[in-house]
Amino acid sequence: MAASIDGRIVVDGWPESVTAAMRREYDELHASFGAEGWTCGRITMEPFAKRVRSDAEVASEYHGSAPRADFRAEGDFESFAFAIDPHGRLAWESNEISGDHVVAILSERVSDEYLAFLRERGVSYILSGEHDVDFSRALERIGERFGVQTLMLEGGGRINGSLLAARLIDEVSVLVAPVVDGRLGTPSLFDIGGDGASCQLALQHVERRGDDLIWLRYRVVQAAARD
Repeated sequence: MAASIDGRIVVDGWPESVTAAMRREYDELHASFGAEGWTCGRITMEPFAKRVRSDAEVASEYHGSAPRADFRAEGDFESFAFAIDPHGRLAWESNEISGDHVVAILSERVSDEYLAFLRERGVSYILSGEHDVDFSRALERIGERFGVQTLMLEGGGRINGSLLAARLIDEVSVLVAPVVDGRLGTPSLFDIGGDGASCQLALQHVERRGDDLIWLRYRVVQAAARD
C-alpha cells in the first residue's frame, strides 16, 4: 500500500509532484515482489470493470441449496487480478487488466444468470461464503485453482481491515509519502470498526526512496493482548 504519514490512502488533493513520485515508486516495488496475483475490493475495481450492475440485477439472487462449482476460464495465465465482489456488482467488459486475468471472488448468493454472464466474458470466479466472502476459504481456493502462492493485497481500507482481522496477512508493506492529509472520514490503510483488530508487527526493512518517500516492511506477529 501507499499512504500519507497519517495513514490516508485517497490521493485526491495531494500535490501532483508527490502522487507522481509515489506511483512511480509503487509500481517498481510492486514488481519486486514477483507476486502471481493481486487483489482489491469492488470499489477499487469498478474503473477496471467499466460497468456496474443495477440494484435490480444484483437483487436477483441464488436461492437453491445445491453447491455450484468454481470456474476457471480456458487459457494459460501467468498472473491474476482477484476482484472481491460479494454481491456480484461488477459487469466486466474484459477478462483482463493490463494482461492479468480477472477472477471474481463472490459469495454464494449471486445468481446463476450472473455466473453465466461471467463465463461468457471469460472471467473466472470463486464462490466462497454464504452471504459474504469467506476470505480464508477463498485464499485456499486461489492457491488450489490458480497456483498462486504470493498474493498482493492492495486495498482499500475495508478489505485490508477484513483480512487483517481474519489474521490472513503475513506482511505489511507501506510506501509512506511526504504529505499530511488530515481529512476526517477518508479511507485509511486499515478500516475495521468496532473494537478494531490490533496486530503486533515486527519491522523488517526501512528504505528511503526517491523524492523523500519511505518504504517500510513489517512482518505480522500476532494479535495484541486485549483487556
